[in-house]
Amino acid sequence: MCSIIGFLTASDRKEVEDALLKTYSRGPDATRIIKTKSGYLGFNRLSIMGPTMNGMQPFIYGKKQTLQEVTEDAQVVLVCNGEVYGFRPLKEELVAKEHKFISESDCEILPAMYLEYGTEMFEKLDAEFALILYDVKNDSYIAARDPIGIRPLYYGQKEDKSYVFASEPKNLVGIVDKIYPFPPGHYFKDGEFICYRDISVPKKMNNDDLEVIYKNIHDKLIQGIKKRMDADVPVGFLLSGGLDSSLVCGIAAELSDKPLETWAIGMDIDAIDLKYARQVADYIHSNHHEVIITKKDVQEALETVIKILGTYDITTVRASMGMYLVCKYIHETSDVRVLLTGEISDEIFGYKYTDFAPNAKEFQKEAEKRIHEIHMYDVLRADRCISVNSLEARVPFGDLDFVEYCMSIDPEKKMNHYNKGKYLLRKAFEEDACIPDEILWREKAAFSDAVGHSLKDDLVEVAESTYSDEAYEEAIKKYDHAKPFTKESLLYREIFEKYYPNQSQMVIDFWMPNKNWEGCNVSDPSARVLSNYGESGV
Repeated sequence: MCSIIGFLTASDRKEVEDALLKTYSRGPDATRIIKTKSGYLGFNRLSIMGPTMNGMQPFIYGKKQTLQEVTEDAQVVLVCNGEVYGFRPLKEELVAKEHKFISESDCEILPAMYLEYGTEMFEKLDAEFALILYDVKNDSYIAARDPIGIRPLYYGQKEDKSYVFASEPKNLVGIVDKIYPFPPGHYFKDGEFICYRDISVPKKMNNDDLEVIYKNIHDKLIQGIKKRMDADVPVGFLLSGGLDSSLVCGIAAELSDKPLETWAIGMDIDAIDLKYARQVADYIHSNHHEVIITKKDVQEALETVIKILGTYDITTVRASMGMYLVCKYIHETSDVRVLLTGEISDEIFGYKYTDFAPNAKEFQKEAEKRIHEIHMYDVLRADRCISVNSLEARVPFGDLDFVEYCMSIDPEKKMNHYNKGKYLLRKAFEEDACIPDEILWREKAAFSDAVGHSLKDDLVEVAESTYSDEAYEEAIKKYDHAKPFTKESLLYREIFEKYYPNQSQMVIDFWMPNKNWEGCNVSDPSARVLSNYGESGV
């Protein structure tokens, strides 16, 4: 996990340095800023692939070779926060075209790809990335982001209308008037944002029978995990005890020639998932670590978490409490630098509330909406909670081949006609026995609830003690966009405004179940308020 920044017109270098310093934790290994003809590119590095200094960015590339400094031969200058999966075959193709490289960094191939393919390069990438590229000859810039938005990128315009791009909104506060998330699956060129891949909308729906679907889900997820275990630094795993993280760990354990390092977190009084995580860890023989947190830990971390997230969304904040604290522990007590997580499965296969979808068309529409917006919610949470602790997040369920296929499955087959949510995913791994059978078929519990039902209650308690009914009614009047609707949401919004004043547009709205569906018109995002929660909370 690294951080990047790009000022497209000349600015005071100190302004660039100060802005980049705000995301130092994303890349504590080294920092470098390069002056272009018209602006600056900057980079904070967390060394993951090709960790020698030859892999340090910005990469300067010219006449088919990587250069050590900007000379008259320079053609491309590039900064990238990302992982390019399967980069070695791409590198071999470029070497065959007489390109020369000086490191084992996967991102070093990107300038050469640009020279060979132009903006068509983005369609060729199997990657999680955000990049800013300076074309020296044309004195122009290109920025781009992966189709899901796994890697963060934000932008805004200065008073002179020139663009500034950066990894996080905190880099841009005070520099631009309004901050926006860079749209996933797009590249920016000549002042326009151009979509090169919309992965949320299938090109066509497939008509595979169930056995073929099971096999494809199975094989593609395994490949997605295998790719993400490739690193030149120690890799660890977040294990909640739920289906998704358990599958990632169970599959990875079978792919690994040594025990995995796994971590779980829970409240000291009512953690639901610790026992299930321990059961999985025992089954796969991982070196398992438990982090126990208290009411005091949760309440004291609240402002810090909202500051690092850059969101006021209730679900995101709640779910980030446990993730932030477990990642903090991992950073402080281990040498792990990469973490595999279980995000994005729910958006594809369904939540508890999607059991209420009235028909297959509505189910698909909701899945497409969630994948389209996920960069503002679960993906944002995973990125910030992990990167602020100088770790890199990798998300196997976000593998592009896996997502593209699973989003094209006939939604009628994905709906819960089986009296069990996410049935297709569960069935796909039934014969592998890579995790305990009772975990494979266990009812889903939302992460913030699974860390402990009291976690949500502890946060609500803070909000209730902060505002009287009268103070709450008066305070919400000043907000038009994403208007707070509970004391808890008001508390989060006011902390958010402290660090990101007048920037609520960075998040489209509150993540909530689809209120247009019968059974989903609820006032809290937790699945606990749904009538079908059932055994999820035990």
